[in-house]
Amino acid sequence: MALLSIIVVVFNMKREAPRTLFSLSTQYQRSVSESDYEVIVVENGSSEPLGAEKVQSFGNNFHYINLQERSQPSPCKAINYACLKASGECVGILIDGARIVSPGLVHAAINALKIAPSPVVATLAWHLGPEHQSISIKHGYTQEVEDLLIASVNWEVDGYNLFTISALAASNAQGYFGTLFESTAIFMEKSKYDRLGGYDEGFDLAGGGLANLDFYKRACEYDNDELIILLGEGTFHQLHGGISSNTKTPDYFENASRQYFQLRGNPFTPPRKNPLYYGHVASQASRWISL
Repeated sequence: MALLSIIVVVFNMKREAPRTLFSLSTQYQRSVSESDYEVIVVENGSSEPLGAEKVQSFGNNFHYINLQERSQPSPCKAINYACLKASGECVGILIDGARIVSPGLVHAAINALKIAPSPVVATLAWHLGPEHQSISIKHGYTQEVEDLLIASVNWEVDGYNLFTISALAASNAQGYFGTLFESTAIFMEKSKYDRLGGYDEGFDLAGGGLANLDFYKRACEYDNDELIILLGEGTFHQLHGGISSNTKTPDYFENASRQYFQLRGNPFTPPRKNPLYYGHVASQASRWISL
């Protein structure tokens, strides 16, 4: 049994997902072996699915679930289904399969999960390109431009180079030591995930609305458990036309916020939590520590 099961949800990501999955493989991740973790890729109704053969080519610890017949616009059901199938004592969630991860993420997460009883382990998010992608695309940033940018930094050999071509996401715009609204790679014991009830499937908007923010908030505020932020690690969002990250509109946020209020009875506010910090800071990431 692997210690950690990492869940990755993909939807029409034949360009982006292979980079994400490579970044989760032992070819790229440092100081871990295939026996330490598994990666469960959930195809959530893609019109052009990746297929099991492609997913399993990244390692013997990669598994594929195609929810073609049971998919929903929101990823919440797909995440919960994959967690039921997970064999690890702990789970890690990447709600968006277009996010390349840093090369020390898995090792750091496994270690951090041992620091305190039942902690929440979280990472920060970056957007590839000069600015948040909802802004960059208005100034000519395209998938073709992004492909050239990614290729320019030899990221497959040293993924920390991605820090040099990225901008902080809006959900953590204040950096490592500021307010964190959500985590795009969040880890915890599977038993804790179950006690939280997983992702709330009431968040049924395309892209999940505020489902990821809601889950992070509930996890942080549950039973006063420790929050551990991984210094020097993160995820890097690729341009893929996602309804939340790339095509943000006032209407989408208004609808998502309204739905959150209907489900929780209050407007969303980020969790107030004083975290512990754990990790190694590569030179490429050091400028983000000083923010």
